[in-house]
Amino acid sequence: MYKDYIEWMKIKKEINNSNLRPLWYRERDIWMCNLGENMGFEEDGKGKKFVRPVLVLKKFNRNFCIAISLSSINREGKYYYSFNGKSGKISTALLSQIRCIDSLRLRHKMGKVSQKTFIQIKQKIKETLNL
Repeated sequence: MYKDYIEWMKIKKEINNSNLRPLWYRERDIWMCNLGENMGFEEDGKGKKFVRPVLVLKKFNRNFCIAISLSSINREGKYYYSFNGKSGKISTALLSQIRCIDSLRLRHKMGKVSQKTFIQIKQKIKETLNL
């Protein structure tokens, strides 16, 4: 599969130089995020801006957090956790796609998962990672 790293690097440079960080974001938030064009089986962003939704799992400070990629495709198995969003649509947390990100990558807030769903996702991650 062809990967357009040159186009991603242009966008990545713009994002890094913009210094436009969200004024606020919290754990449990779902944000559209510039994940970019990545290596191998790492989850890529989509479209011209290389974006996809992520769930903020842990906020360390205004600049840095741990996030997990989300998909609108209902997937089953050990490395997936599907849940109903507030809009009634299914979202799937890709449990193997946890990563640290700079908040510069966060574009706009899309919503928030319930406390119950958030606890279930964190439990599933612990089981998956054998923590």
